[in-house]
Amino acid sequence: MEPLGWIEIITRVLYQFTSVWVALVILFAVSAAFKRRLGLYGKLFDSPIGMIGFALVMFWVFTGVFGALDLIVTHDPLSQVSGMKNKVPGTPLRGAEAGDYAWYLLGGDNLARDVFSRMVKGAWVVVQIAPLATLFAFMVGITLGLPAGYYGGRLDTFLSFLANLILAFPVILLFYLLVTPEIVNTGVPNYMAAVLFVFPIVFLAVLLNSRYYTQPKFRTPLLIGVLGVAFWLYLSLISTDGYLVNSKTITIPALPQILDLFDIPGGILVVFVSVVFVNSPTVFRIVRGLAMDIKTRDYVAAAQTRGEGPWYIMLWEILPNARGPLIVDFCLRIGYTTILLGTLGFFGLGLPPESPDWGSTINEGRKLLSIYLHPALPPALALLSLVLGLNLLADGLREESLKD
Repeated sequence: MEPLGWIEIITRVLYQFTSVWVALVILFAVSAAFKRRLGLYGKLFDSPIGMIGFALVMFWVFTGVFGALDLIVTHDPLSQVSGMKNKVPGTPLRGAEAGDYAWYLLGGDNLARDVFSRMVKGAWVVVQIAPLATLFAFMVGITLGLPAGYYGGRLDTFLSFLANLILAFPVILLFYLLVTPEIVNTGVPNYMAAVLFVFPIVFLAVLLNSRYYTQPKFRTPLLIGVLGVAFWLYLSLISTDGYLVNSKTITIPALPQILDLFDIPGGILVVFVSVVFVNSPTVFRIVRGLAMDIKTRDYVAAAQTRGEGPWYIMLWEILPNARGPLIVDFCLRIGYTTILLGTLGFFGLGLPPESPDWGSTINEGRKLLSIYLHPALPPALALLSLVLGLNLLADGLREESLKD
């Protein structure tokens, strides 16, 4: 077989993303049809900048999801094919068998792996970690920031001191310390996960209890059901093979293996916990500042006059009116997290060395940049476009939230 030309390479790459294009068309068509009923998300369609950013973000989200289902990749991202080391884009696969894709569309890397498939699989690593880790960080920050800003006093002083203490460390250094093998082997990330992942449960409990406090017959079974499922997911999340920590010196069982819904690979759990730990203090400070400002508003005073409880006021009066800045910061923070993941992968920290994450792929490709551009360029452009999309989306959301 002859090598592919650039036009044919681009055509075949675009064709591999067919499922992504279809999903984007359906999403935009349905959203545009019902945009007036979708609140701030619907108003986003009035912002060209926001829509461009949203399209870029959803492109990589769908790429990650469909890539995990093997609907886009052309080869196993970890398999090494003899004779394909550092081959240029469009090189035909040597000794291709029936059913194998016949080309390396974006070439091979220094270990003869398919660059295109590694780029696609790398999107799934980002989609798995960045949004969920940012969401957990927001739950921690909101749970602690609201009472700190609302009550003030010693509680605010103590929590602000802890937040400032964490923020005093350089972020990269803090990440480096948390994901190094020596720290991981001590079980510290597992203990941190056990503490940090409690906050979403606390947040749900307080949220539902404050909302349905006057309806005990409905509130009690709702809390039992929701918190029971949440606690089960919590134990499944923090345990690996049924243990919270399972080392030569310490063994702590967390959940019987038959009840353990899923096992998160150790590298991903460590990175996930590190992202939550590093981002939570910044979210705390933002929420605290918003709470201190909004608690002086007239509608908060009206809720206090009605006899509403403090947590009801914080979660159902203050928090909804702080959603604009928080949504914008959420989008930006996912971008920061994506960059941090790329940085960790670039330095070989946290995720396994063979992981197809973009940072690791860029690091492997940059060693040969003077000779070959193709191993490092696709993941670098993917990282750039996703972060750009998140920034544009945040700008669009900021414009629309200011119009409310």
